[in-house]
Amino acid sequence: MRAAAQQHWHSIGLIWQRIGRALLPAPHAQSPLYDRLLLLLILTLMALGFMMVASASMPEAVRLTGDPYYFIKRQLIFIIGALFIAFGVLQVPLKLWARYDWVLMFLALLALIAVLGVGRTVNGATRWIPLGPFNFQVAELAKLALFVFLAGYLVRQQQEVRENFKGFIKALVVFGIYAVLLILQPDFGTVVVMFVTTTGMLFLGGARLGQFIALILVGLGGFIGLIATSGYRMARVQSFMDPWADPFGTGYQLTQSLMAYGRGDWFGEGLGNSIQKLDYLPEAHTDFIFAVLGEELGFVGVMAVLLLLLILALRALWIGHLALKQEQAFAGYLAYGIGIWFSFQTAVNVGASVGVLPTKGLTLPLVSYGGSSLWIMTAAAALLLRIDHERRFAQAQPAKARSAKPKASRARNTGSEADEPS
Repeated sequence: MRAAAQQHWHSIGLIWQRIGRALLPAPHAQSPLYDRLLLLLILTLMALGFMMVASASMPEAVRLTGDPYYFIKRQLIFIIGALFIAFGVLQVPLKLWARYDWVLMFLALLALIAVLGVGRTVNGATRWIPLGPFNFQVAELAKLALFVFLAGYLVRQQQEVRENFKGFIKALVVFGIYAVLLILQPDFGTVVVMFVTTTGMLFLGGARLGQFIALILVGLGGFIGLIATSGYRMARVQSFMDPWADPFGTGYQLTQSLMAYGRGDWFGEGLGNSIQKLDYLPEAHTDFIFAVLGEELGFVGVMAVLLLLLILALRALWIGHLALKQEQAFAGYLAYGIGIWFSFQTAVNVGASVGVLPTKGLTLPLVSYGGSSLWIMTAAAALLLRIDHERRFAQAQPAKARSAKPKASRARNTGSEADEPS
């Protein structure tokens, strides 16, 4: 019995050894031309997201369609589509993204205008363009388009951004146009994510501290004004301040979310055993999927998923840092932007579900149900892989050239000795 147990644990140890060697090759081994850890993080988060969507969506699917697997089948289609998108993005050189960043920005702008005319309205918001059996949320594309454009802008106008207020303000004009179109939908949450990411990219691009502080103050003033002039936004803030004052009205969603976390305790109720997803917690498989995860997997599960998302964001920032060190400015700024985007959107989604921030209607990156968010965030993650691949490839070329020179010189020396008369 003991021998069988030892053999079992030995087999598990060998498996983990192989995984470790694959992800963290030995220092003398040839370095892979892609980031294995980043790829593993992306695939793990997508798999966890599928698992949680399958668990959280069944009651809602039965109520809406009578088919408990309705959202599961759609999410599987979205994941397959996301993998094809990732493969396509990986084939595109970064120089093409940098050359045509303004085209992507302009197309996203046209799409934001189009959605106001032909978009589908759900719960009072017009954010989706119908594409047959699916609806595409244009705001997701707008985020990626803006950040790609800003990365290119910071390369082209780097000196102007650092030394002249005009260079700083021109980037904000583009953001402002996007923000106006998004507020008309309305989609306040996306505007907040864009503002924070734009601010972060400009700061890392070398904008002066005084301009940065002025932008923060103007942004805060604008957000306060938008909240004060909108009844539903004010109601959200009031319910966030004291959700228990109206637990069956404006505070209903947040109180149900907090109950889900409370039931989760340390290790959760077990996968599939959530009570709050049984038509108590609205948007259980989309905006509030993290609350269901907390109820079913507990504090340990919550911290594990947050750690994965934190490592992903830090990995993006590190890739950006390394790219800038190798003077790949466009790649570096874009990686920084993606890292800030992923980390801040995670913070807003989780903060809203635990009552730290007002609800914003933002998805949890790579985890929540929905094709638009999953497709665009997978494309952004694939861009990170491409950035890191090009950086590693560029770094490997000088090393190969250096190792080839001594061999060539040795060959020449050998040949000259052989040609000498005896």
